[in-house]
Amino acid sequence: MSKFTVPTFKKSFLHPRYWLTLLLVGVMYLMSWLPYFIQFRLGQSIGRLVMRVMKKRAKTMKRNLELCFPDMSEEERAELIKKNIDNTGLALFETGMAWFWPDLRVERHVQIDGLEHIRKLEEQGKGVLLIAIHSMNLELGARAFGMKAPGVGVYRPNNNPCFDYFQFEGRVRSNKYMIDRKDVKGMLKALRDGERVWYAPDHDYGRRRSTFAPLFAVEKACTTTGTSLLVDATDCAVVPFTMVRQSDSGRYTLKVFPPLDEFPHDDPDAAAVYINKAIERSIMEAPDQYMWLHRRFKTRPEGEPSLY
Repeated sequence: MSKFTVPTFKKSFLHPRYWLTLLLVGVMYLMSWLPYFIQFRLGQSIGRLVMRVMKKRAKTMKRNLELCFPDMSEEERAELIKKNIDNTGLALFETGMAWFWPDLRVERHVQIDGLEHIRKLEEQGKGVLLIAIHSMNLELGARAFGMKAPGVGVYRPNNNPCFDYFQFEGRVRSNKYMIDRKDVKGMLKALRDGERVWYAPDHDYGRRRSTFAPLFAVEKACTTTGTSLLVDATDCAVVPFTMVRQSDSGRYTLKVFPPLDEFPHDDPDAAAVYINKAIERSIMEAPDQYMWLHRRFKTRPEGEPSLY
C-alpha cells in the first residue's frame, strides 16, 4: 500500500543517542495531562523563547506576511506576528494533545461543523481528497476528524526513526493508515476505493510537479499540481477543511467546507489557481494560527530573484 515500512519500536531506541528524543516525547505525554490553561500559557512562553533563538524563522514569518498582506499596517502585522509566535509554541502542546489525549477529552474540546458534507459523499461511495493547510493545530484536527470519519494520511517519515515511531502511532490513532508522500499510486488507489485522503498542497514543494499561481498578493507562488493529478485520475470529491482555536479556554472548531464543485479538470494551471483560493479562505479563518515560518515562496520562476 505504501513505499515505507511501518515504524515499530526497536530496542535500539534505548541507545543514548535517542535519549533526548525519548525525553521530549515523555515530556509531551506528561504535559498533555496538564489543565489546558497551563498548557496554553506554557506554549506562549516557549514560542516567544524559541523565536528569540530561531531568528531566521522569525524573519521568514515577518517576510511572508509582508509579501501576502502588503496593505496591512505595521501595527496590525506586528500584532499578527506576536500571536503567531505564541501559537508556534502552543503547537508542541497541541501535538501532544493529538497523540495522547483520550477520545473523551478530544470530544470535549473540539466541535466539528460541516460533517454532513462528508457523510453525504460517504453514502455515495465517493473518494474524498481532503484539502488541509499547515495550521499549527493540524495534528489535533486530524485526530478529531478521524474519530468521526477515519481517513488516510499522506506522510513524510521523520529523519529520526525513534521520533518517527511516536509520530506515526499518534497519527494513526484515530485514522486508518499512512501513505508515503511520494507514493502517488497508493493515493490513487485509496481514492478509487472510496477513502478519504488527507492532502496539504499549501507549501512550496519545489519545481517537480508544480506550477506558479497567485497566493494572496504574491502573483507567482510555486504550487503543486499533485492536486490536479489526483482529482483528474480518480474523479474524487475535493473538500477543504481547517481547524480553528476559538478561545484561550481551549475550544476548537474543525470546519469542513462544501465540496469544490467547480474544480477545473484537465487543466493543472487553472486548478492551482483555484485550489490556492480555497487555501486562502482556510488560512483567513485564523491567520494567526497558520505556519507562516515556512519559506512558502522560496522557489521562483527562472531568472527571478529570491523574495527572501
